[in-house]
Amino acid sequence: MGLGLPAIMKTTAARLSALYLLLFALCAILLVFYMTSLSARMLLAQTRETVNEEVLGLAGAYQRGGIPVLVRVVGQRSRQPGANLYLLADPNGRILSGNVQSIQPGVLERDGWTELPFSYERYGEIRRGEGGSDEQGVAVPAVGHNAIAVVLRLPNQMILMVGRDLGEPERFRSVVQRSLMVALGMMAVGGLLIWYFVGRRALKRIDDVSEASRRIMGGDLSGRLPVTGAGDEFDRLSENLNAMLARIAHLNEGLKQVSDNIAHDLKTPLTRLRNRAEAALSGKKSGADYREALDVTIAESDQLIRTFNAILMISRLEAGYSAEPLAKVDLGPVVRDVIDLYEPVAEELGVAFSSEAAGEFVVGGNRELIAQALSNIVDNALKYSAGAVEKPAVAVSLERRDGEIRLTVSDNGLGIPDEGDRQRATERFVRLEQSRSQPGSGLGLSLAKAVMDFHKGRLDLLPGNPGLSVQMAFPGSKDE
Repeated sequence: MGLGLPAIMKTTAARLSALYLLLFALCAILLVFYMTSLSARMLLAQTRETVNEEVLGLAGAYQRGGIPVLVRVVGQRSRQPGANLYLLADPNGRILSGNVQSIQPGVLERDGWTELPFSYERYGEIRRGEGGSDEQGVAVPAVGHNAIAVVLRLPNQMILMVGRDLGEPERFRSVVQRSLMVALGMMAVGGLLIWYFVGRRALKRIDDVSEASRRIMGGDLSGRLPVTGAGDEFDRLSENLNAMLARIAHLNEGLKQVSDNIAHDLKTPLTRLRNRAEAALSGKKSGADYREALDVTIAESDQLIRTFNAILMISRLEAGYSAEPLAKVDLGPVVRDVIDLYEPVAEELGVAFSSEAAGEFVVGGNRELIAQALSNIVDNALKYSAGAVEKPAVAVSLERRDGEIRLTVSDNGLGIPDEGDRQRATERFVRLEQSRSQPGSGLGLSLAKAVMDFHKGRLDLLPGNPGLSVQMAFPGSKDE
């Protein structure tokens, strides 16, 4: 990747790896010392137990036959292969019997177990001379022995010592220590190799993510972070960031569409508003004419304000933000309130208006937003069914189906036969040909769709055969 050691050590992955390696090394070293110390203590305890058994055996021999039997038994045991250390000395410490030729001064002066290991020489070994040579001047390797022993003073003041050489425990401890050190070295080398190959791969993936991020920051919102398919942390992070980028691209596209729609669709009412004001100022007008012009101007301004409020509401809902509180909402009362509100309008238009909303239909959401979306849909249904057929009718129903709560507004008007037109009808400022003659801004279904997206539901436009069915599908309540 072209990174030197200083550059690599500046990365978080390298620092964490170095920290973990240091921690692992410290733990491994502590483990080596603990295991060697534990093994040494175990062998020392075993040695003490063996010596104690020997002392009990010699004590039995002494009780059976006194000093003669004890000397004979010590002599026999000291000549056996792999024998312990045996020493029988007079009260002055002069060695009388056993397999110990010389012993470190002061060992026989205290009874009981020796506090520290001591040095000694066995019979039959080459004694070391000055400068590492034997007594005949022949150079030999320096040989040293360490042992522990128990010293007993007999009733006649003679001294009995039984001990055990520490060479075997020390050799065992050395073997264990070397084995653990070799294992530590192998693990350290393995850890370095794993870090080298896995760490380089991780750093390369980070570089790929950084390169993709630079392209995206440069303005290419169509770019995405690489996903290898391994399913690891990098892939999960990339997938989440890609989803976020897709959401940002969608919002930017919506913002661009809003800007374009405002520039095109609001230009006409603003121009009409200006022309009316200019016409009111031209020529001689009466007070009634001016009042009429102002009333029309206020009505046009109110419509523009409602349009801008709808655009703002849609933008907030599509961004997943709303200042309105969320709670459990029973859709039955909401439907009845909207029915009561629009019954006079339906009667005036000559539209048969009915509803079917028996029982409780509880969803999680915001009552005002749901009521506003339903009002927009009912208003559209009444508006586009009136006069379109001989007996116009609009029906509102509530039902549970497939784990959802579905609120449906159906009419028997002309409907939207083309599926593509039904999909376009929920876009902002989109008005199909059959709706050009009706007043409106083309935001009613867009607001309803944004409300349903905010509630994690769906807004479906379905052919009514005849007419159109607009269905608000809410996810079922978790308490049901």
